[in-house]
Amino acid sequence: METLIPIINRLQEVFLTLGAEIIQLPQIIVVGSQSSGKSSVLESLVGRDFLPRGSGIVTRRPLVLQLVNVPPLEERRKQDNGIKAEEWGTFLHCKNQIFTDFNEIRKEIEEETDRSTNNKGISPEPIYLKIYSPNVLSLTLVDLPGITKVPVGDQPEDIETQVQEMILSYISNPNSLILCVSPANSDLATSDALKLAREVDADGRRTLLVVSKLDLMDAGTDALEVLLGRVIPVRLGIIGVVNRSQHDLNTQKSLTDSCKDEQAFLQRHYPSLASRCGSRYLARTLSRLLMHHIRDCLPELKTRVTVLAAQYQSRLNSYGQPVEDHSATLLQIVTKFATDYCNTIEGTARHIQTSELCGGARICYIFHETFGRTLQSIDPLGGLTELDILTAIRNATGPRPALFVPEVSFELLVKKQIKRLEEPSMRCVELVHEELQRIIQHCSAYSTQELLRFPKLHDSIVEVVTSLLRKRLPITNEMVHNLVAIELAYINTKHPDFTDAAQVSASVNSQQVLKLSLRLSLQIQTGLVFVLSSLLQAEAGDGGKRWKNEKMPSEEKGPVPAFGSPTKAINLLDTAVPISRKLSTREQRDCEVIQRLIKCYFLIVRKSIQDSVPKTVMHFLVNFVKEHLQSELVGQLYKQPLLQELLIESQETAQQRTEVAQMLEALKKANNIISEIRETHLW
Repeated sequence: METLIPIINRLQEVFLTLGAEIIQLPQIIVVGSQSSGKSSVLESLVGRDFLPRGSGIVTRRPLVLQLVNVPPLEERRKQDNGIKAEEWGTFLHCKNQIFTDFNEIRKEIEEETDRSTNNKGISPEPIYLKIYSPNVLSLTLVDLPGITKVPVGDQPEDIETQVQEMILSYISNPNSLILCVSPANSDLATSDALKLAREVDADGRRTLLVVSKLDLMDAGTDALEVLLGRVIPVRLGIIGVVNRSQHDLNTQKSLTDSCKDEQAFLQRHYPSLASRCGSRYLARTLSRLLMHHIRDCLPELKTRVTVLAAQYQSRLNSYGQPVEDHSATLLQIVTKFATDYCNTIEGTARHIQTSELCGGARICYIFHETFGRTLQSIDPLGGLTELDILTAIRNATGPRPALFVPEVSFELLVKKQIKRLEEPSMRCVELVHEELQRIIQHCSAYSTQELLRFPKLHDSIVEVVTSLLRKRLPITNEMVHNLVAIELAYINTKHPDFTDAAQVSASVNSQQVLKLSLRLSLQIQTGLVFVLSSLLQAEAGDGGKRWKNEKMPSEEKGPVPAFGSPTKAINLLDTAVPISRKLSTREQRDCEVIQRLIKCYFLIVRKSIQDSVPKTVMHFLVNFVKEHLQSELVGQLYKQPLLQELLIESQETAQQRTEVAQMLEALKKANNIISEIRETHLW
């Protein structure tokens, strides 16, 4: 199982070279407040002084520290290893550079920190350091900036929030272990490190507490209750350590001597816990916890790598390969676009929208819902008054009164009504043309990634299709206009569905006769009532004189004028003449005949237009574009001088393909590394 940590280190190297953190690898996150002793704890694990020292925030960038156990120098010499040093370190940002002097490592950390931070500022960009030594246990730790409260120097006012957010971003990784460092001479209940750890690890399954500076407690006090977990229990354990004092640092006391003094202190003050405290025990505990944690995370990690590899392979396939054969690539893209365009019209496209109608379905809706309902809403007699009809009849007869309804007046009026069908017909063409334009954008959005790789080719295709639609629009408009003009050119009164004028006239006359009969019957009944009442009065002694002097009601009024005619003669001089008047019986009959004929013929024409316009639009616009789209695209774009220009790939696409290819390669390497682990290594 000891091979698990080096494998995780190799995985980390694979992904860190890309600057990507798509895989959350198991690692130990070191968290503590300023001057809590984090640096001393890390140096005790390494056994060398290599971290920057000073007041305030010294660690201002995350330090990812990989400790790698290697054989001693004597053994490596036998294996003819090229590095002639017992211990050394390497930085990711300093490729192929080996640091054998740990003072140089400290200096490089300080300089690299200053490169990306201002005075005392912090940066989330990590520094990657790998230390090889026969005196360390294989571990992966991340040292984060200490938790601070008050900004210093040029630090921003929200420095506390920045540090806490950085720490939370690391310890939120469910595959990480949290190493909280808290000094023994402070109240553990107010530990900022433990508080942050509790936010992401409420049950404490991933938290280990290190109580530092055991030797700096006040006289007469000790940390026994804390170390036994009776103050604040921590599931992974509590380990006490003794840090080097400032005097030890000034006198350059070696870490070996410090470890001996630490053990002696523990034996004197905490004899029952001496075997479970100290820097060496901490190193062994961290190594054991990390290996077990890696073992638990490995199955999920392997699944994650496999899934990501499949996703990135799919993305890489969508970007396509760099263009080698320009002619074949152009023809392939043009054919694909033309096919998608036609399939969208036919309703067989792969990407079918569910939020709104598009393509052929939208065109069908325009024909049968929008256009059809608009025509159905047009009143056959809309805009025609009885006075308009009478005026047309009189104008058609000239100076002579007409005995019959003139046919010319019917044609004049029905043409006026038929003309009203042209506007919605032309609007129907416009709506279909707009939908064909929208299909271009639809196909561009859902088209193959190949087309999106080449912006100039995409724009050229859109321009060619738009131009083709623009050319066909006036032709279609003219044909639809001609449909209405054809109907206006000849009024076919012998149409099979058209009611004969004589039949309409006879029907109207029969209705008029019926109305007249009813009126005469009413007048006769009124006269009989009058005669009977007169006879009764004569019998009462009037001697019949009243009968002789009485007249019929009709006789009292004089001769009955023609129905609807004015009671006074029309004045031909400059005097006011009433505009409205009642229609005569014949005028009413003539108006009704014309109205019925107009309505009958208009419905015939409307039915024809409603059927002919969609067919015309389909033939001259939709079907023509479908049949000639690919040939038009090939004819306009498949030209040798244009091939190189049209197939210039966008920089964004090329960069994305490179990044995806690199990530896919890293995932494949990671998969191979994980595959090296045998089941026996896990136990």
